[in-house]
Amino acid sequence: MKDSNFLKEHNARSMWHPMAHPADSLANPPTIVTGAQGVRITDIDGHEVVDAVGGLWNVNLGFSCAPIKAAIAAQLDRLPYYSTFRGTSNDAVIELSEELRRFFAPDGLTRAFYTSGGSDSVETALRLARQYHKIKGQGQRTKFLSLKKGYHGTHFGGASVNGNANFRTAYEPLLAGCHHIPAPYTYRNPFNESDPAKLAQLCLAALEDEIAFQGANTIAAFIMEPVLGAGGVIPPHETFMPGVREICTRHGILLIADEVITAFGRTGSWSGSRHWGVQPDFMCTAKAITNGYFPFGAVMIAEEVAQAFESDKTGAAAIGHGYTYSGHPVGAAAALACLAETERLNVPENAAARGTQLFQGLQALADKYDIIGDVRGGHGLMCALELVSDRAKKTPIDKKTIGTVQEVAYRAGAMVRVSGPNVIMSPPLILTAEDVQIILSALDQGFAAL
Repeated sequence: MKDSNFLKEHNARSMWHPMAHPADSLANPPTIVTGAQGVRITDIDGHEVVDAVGGLWNVNLGFSCAPIKAAIAAQLDRLPYYSTFRGTSNDAVIELSEELRRFFAPDGLTRAFYTSGGSDSVETALRLARQYHKIKGQGQRTKFLSLKKGYHGTHFGGASVNGNANFRTAYEPLLAGCHHIPAPYTYRNPFNESDPAKLAQLCLAALEDEIAFQGANTIAAFIMEPVLGAGGVIPPHETFMPGVREICTRHGILLIADEVITAFGRTGSWSGSRHWGVQPDFMCTAKAITNGYFPFGAVMIAEEVAQAFESDKTGAAAIGHGYTYSGHPVGAAAALACLAETERLNVPENAAARGTQLFQGLQALADKYDIIGDVRGGHGLMCALELVSDRAKKTPIDKKTIGTVQEVAYRAGAMVRVSGPNVIMSPPLILTAEDVQIILSALDQGFAAL
């Protein structure tokens, strides 16, 4: 390892960071994280903080999960890699597939298609959705519907169904046939409706209207996050996702649940779909499937969809899609260990309890500081603060001010994430009550410094 002087001198000089302006990374060098233990990270100067970001929504079990590390090391000794393309497989991925089938049985999902991460999982689900309709003799069903403010990764398909211009504009033109409806975002919506139940119905009506406009027989799938994550932690009313499911079923449209963030306990339920009592046709997973220790993902597939593929006699169901690292044996071993530990610890229970504590603490901060325009959360350990310079006008805060909040909070003991006007928190699901208080105290100091 190079010494700290070398690392600081060369920070961001020879690499471009995701989701950042290269010039900004050079002018404001990123924090260099060199160690982690439990729910805490340590930077190059030895400063230790609670990681309220959870890596990037993915380190649900913290940074010291020994069973996953041991499984990775053991698998590297046995079989470090082999392809799962047609004709070969490996023992770890077969075992994992059966475990995932068991785990996701309440969601009605019985098959897995493996990927290298969340964006891959979304791309896979979109492609398989189109192929499903072709198998069924409805090849005209090619369009996709999604929510404004939704986030579905960075591949061309995912960017096309994304509902945030930041991930789209610089890369247009994108995939044709992708259309968006308003998100059930009570703080800002075109209906000027702040009642969550009423807004849910308005958004569902907008979905019905868009389907009628496009023609139901042209639409392949609707994709949504059970709780919108990167768009600013936007939880819909409890009637919304069941309403989407009913509309999709009635019109023969597949429902893709993007659970790259919400699967495996983050919402306080084992999956986001289960949280709302919905069974999707596809579920995109990644992130917490290996606790972030290995790049890996899985698209879970409903039995009815699987049967359409497996019963095909025409050849139309031959899958011309996959990744070099689909079903990677090391990733599969990591996922097996991670799933076992996730269930042993019953993480949804703690996520729900600590999430309630964090949400209530953030609401108290909003009572104290007018700069906090909206507090969102209440469903496990995913919360956000939307900052404004004028609460009455809901004027978004400037980049410098929110950067100050983040920096002071970091110095005071907590790493939080900033995205636009939002301060986003997605800490590990093994967080303690004391850890939550550290996060809240650090944010308090961040706001007090303004």
